[in-house]
Amino acid sequence: MSQKSGELKAQGVDVINLSVGEPDFNTPEHIKEAAKKAIDDNFSRYSPVPGYPALRNAIVEKLKKENGLEYTAAQISCANGAKQSVCNAILVLVNPGDEVIVPAPYWVSYPEMVKLAEGTPVIVPAGIEQDFKITPAQLEAAITPKTKALILCSPSNPTGSVYSKEELAGLAAVLAKHPQVIVIADEIYEHINYIGKHQSIAQFPEMKERTVIVNGVSKAYAMTGWRIGFIAGPEWIVKACNKLQGQYTSGPCSVSQKAAEAAYTGSQAPVEEMRQAFERRRDLIVKLAKEVPGFEVNVPEGAFYLFPKCSSFFGKAVGERKINNSDDLAMYLLEVAHVACVGGTSFGAPECIRMSYATSDENIIEAIRRIKEALAKLG
Repeated sequence: MSQKSGELKAQGVDVINLSVGEPDFNTPEHIKEAAKKAIDDNFSRYSPVPGYPALRNAIVEKLKKENGLEYTAAQISCANGAKQSVCNAILVLVNPGDEVIVPAPYWVSYPEMVKLAEGTPVIVPAGIEQDFKITPAQLEAAITPKTKALILCSPSNPTGSVYSKEELAGLAAVLAKHPQVIVIADEIYEHINYIGKHQSIAQFPEMKERTVIVNGVSKAYAMTGWRIGFIAGPEWIVKACNKLQGQYTSGPCSVSQKAAEAAYTGSQAPVEEMRQAFERRRDLIVKLAKEVPGFEVNVPEGAFYLFPKCSSFFGKAVGERKINNSDDLAMYLLEVAHVACVGGTSFGAPECIRMSYATSDENIIEAIRRIKEALAKLG
């Protein structure tokens, strides 16, 4: 959708892009200054595979201070973005035929990464009526002797759903009965949440040694292009990830690591400023989307996505154009309303569409106005 909207923009069409999964803010100044200094200080050579000790120690302090979790630098491995961190964990844990539980809606790459490792993704659907979060009963039902891992994303891309401490405790109680299951906890949107303190499943004593936390600087610090992510977890898993990464990419960018170190050790004021802006936009887009006839809307508690259910439009048409699914609807909104959204099929939720509100208030207001107008034409 980003590509298609770019093509339309190149033709002079005024497209509002709600398809992007990155903050629309610039990287904070003190982080950019640290990167400039790193260049001047000649941080231009290969870095250690798991990242510089200074960065890993900064992450250890972050986890202790913000999350109350104790790790050592040997339990941290940095990679070229959180995406590689997730993939590293899956590749070292999953053998051919192993099952990995993937709650749906899911980030598009999770099932594909499992397939890359020759594992079997086991999709567990959670609809809008349960705020897109799986229940302990659903988790219990999905676990078999072949289950190797559960991928848990909170706050979630694409839904913005956030698991509370109580909800995570319920899942942890189920997992306690199945010690062979490792949790890959993707917490990349940790700082973009609207319900207070972030909760990690690693906080429960029975889960600490069975959880691989995945995080990074891309979303919280508006550093998507800097490509620094990390895992924190049991040392045996981290060592395996280091061995794997050492063979196919080696350590992440040296300059980006010094920038990430500054992100974790410097002022956190820009993080809170961005979070507040996202929360204001969340309130705005939820209010406006609830006024669109045919949309079913919940209130996301984190990230910067709205994931309305839009199946009421399936089967409707305007002229020769018929809407069969959410991908059709997203294409219709792009070509008719000139608003780029993403159909939910690739997220395992074909009844929904994803809208990113990482854009200005003005764009949000105008985008929903156009969407409302375009949908009213369907009959």
